[in-house]
Amino acid sequence: MPIVEEDQSLISAVKNCRICEPYLPLGPRPVIAVAAESKILIIGQAPGTRVHQTGIPWNDPSGDELRRWLQVDRDQFYNPSIFGIMPMGFCYPGKGGSGDLPPRPECAVHWHSKLMAIMSKVELTLLIGAYAQSYYLGKMKKKNLTETVRSFDQYLPDFFPLVHPSPRNRIWMKRNPWFEDLVLPALRDRIKMLIRK
Repeated sequence: MPIVEEDQSLISAVKNCRICEPYLPLGPRPVIAVAAESKILIIGQAPGTRVHQTGIPWNDPSGDELRRWLQVDRDQFYNPSIFGIMPMGFCYPGKGGSGDLPPRPECAVHWHSKLMAIMSKVELTLLIGAYAQSYYLGKMKKKNLTETVRSFDQYLPDFFPLVHPSPRNRIWMKRNPWFEDLVLPALRDRIKMLIRK
């Protein structure tokens, strides 16, 4: 089902959003990629500087790792009939003391439900990182991100919580080998099944 004119005008409004312009060190550049026919929705944190520069979501080492986890190539990943991509914060939020600042809160509150309304075919939402998990799982999330991700099967079939695939999380991956052994095979099985549908 193609995006109808009013849906296209919503996406245009998102891409021209200036709600939190005063707080953005590099200025606004909302980065999303959604379509009415998307089957899998990816909700991450916020664009980094490389994604801000290119305007292409997950176009960085974290994206390379995420595609490895999903076992999809770039063509599949950027095919809107398969994947919709909508971060918690649409613009680069700036640098903090230990990495990028948290996603701006305005985006999810103002835009997420409107965008989800046009993506009626979504069968699985990947919640990548603590911000997405807190927002969408609420009281259902566990005491921390590790336990939430370890309990991934409790959130199926709607949600699949994941740690962020940032190179900064290599230590976490080494400490939690169950992620590669148990979580990723289950994730890949679901992704393959949805792509084939």
